Amino acid sequence: MVVVEQGKADQGSVPRLSGGNAVVRTKALQVGLDVLVAGGGLALAGTVVPAGPDGLGASGILLIVLAFWMARARLYVARFITRRSDEIRRILDSVILAVACGAVAAFAFNLDVGRTWLGLSTVVVAIGLVAEREVVRRRYEKLRAAGKRRRRVLMIGENEESCLLIRMFKEEPQLGYDVVGTVDPFEADNPNELTTLVLSAARSQEALGVVVAASGISTAASNRLIRDLVDAGVHVELSSTLVDIDPGRLTVRPLGRFPVVYVEPVQRNGWRAVAKRVFDFTLASGAMVVLAPVLALIALWIRRGSPGPIIFRQSRVGQDGVAFDVMKFRTMVVDAEEILKDLGDKNEGSGPLFKMKNDPRVTKAGAFLRKTSLDELPQLFNVIKGEMSLVGPRPALASEMAEWDQDLYGRLRVKPGITGMWQVSGRSETTFEEYTRLDLYYVDNWSLLVDLSILARTIPAVLKSDGAY
Repeated sequence: MVVVEQGKADQGSVPRLSGGNAVVRTKALQVGLDVLVAGGGLALAGTVVPAGPDGLGASGILLIVLAFWMARARLYVARFITRRSDEIRRILDSVILAVACGAVAAFAFNLDVGRTWLGLSTVVVAIGLVAEREVVRRRYEKLRAAGKRRRRVLMIGENEESCLLIRMFKEEPQLGYDVVGTVDPFEADNPNELTTLVLSAARSQEALGVVVAASGISTAASNRLIRDLVDAGVHVELSSTLVDIDPGRLTVRPLGRFPVVYVEPVQRNGWRAVAKRVFDFTLASGAMVVLAPVLALIALWIRRGSPGPIIFRQSRVGQDGVAFDVMKFRTMVVDAEEILKDLGDKNEGSGPLFKMKNDPRVTKAGAFLRKTSLDELPQLFNVIKGEMSLVGPRPALASEMAEWDQDLYGRLRVKPGITGMWQVSGRSETTFEEYTRLDLYYVDNWSLLVDLSILARTIPAVLKSDGAY
């Protein structure tokens, strides 16, 4: 059955995204913007150190070569730069290769170019291009959230997986997909009829591509349908049936006639664990030294604001289920635990987590500390002691574990963290189900790069006070 959600009828041919004038103009604009930024970077480097007598000619060569390497790195094809980390890596590779080619050209043609200028240009141009691409990425995310610049697609399959995909596209508009209809492949009597159904729906809805839910179609039907759609100029994307596995752990390789996906095992021990511990200890120790005056002022504010201890200690569940005392600046009155018994029916959180925006237990100083997350700074001591990590799942209360399902116990395989994926994704506004999914995603896909990314996202999340109370 074909389900049409929106659109207008059109008996013309299936649209071809690759030949669209709008796409060509967008790519040309992006190339021009990249060259402009790179040229500005070269000029800026030239104001710091001399480029040399032949600097202008060398700059022209560098810009041409850079444009070539960026195109070769697929930096103008959206599907290759979906992840921010992939885009940054491709930019760095392109800049380094362009400068290397420029240096070779300068030697071959005996151009008088400053080596220091070339080195500085590499850094300045790379930073400029990464910053420019980030601005463009955020601009596109805002446009897509407003319903613009989205790709109209059909969903092939009507099962649980297709429903999850459709829901994801609706909840995450920045992905840029607008599902305009669905097709159930099992309603077709034969492959020819299925192709006709899909192409007809694509024409009527002006769909530029299809997303195939792999679990919602037979192998024979998917092979034939994909060949026919690609021949017709329709872009085809096939789901993997895998959820919440980092793409960096997936490798597609041939196995006989089947392209199979190998899933790299999770590495939580060995040198990675040592590197994470060194990383945590070094940053936590340095932060304690730098923030010492801030810690002292907060302690004085708490002492003068309400009676009771400065530091609040509470037993939490750590790695492998080992209990430890987590430390925070006290943000509530001393009898907060007793008052909580009378507030159970006012819980605004989901699952076993108690959250309340106007919690009467919170002190005046505590309200500010909680909103800015400064109350969690003493947890740096927990990190130094090895009980916590800078990044990891939220340290849970033993009482919460009574409501955990079996999957959630997997979060105990790593140390809890001061910040984590849950904290930078809405914090208190995140549902318990989403908090569970994000914690388990981190446990299964941890790496130092992931930690650095979360730490970088923590700062703006704290400054915006996203969902914190």
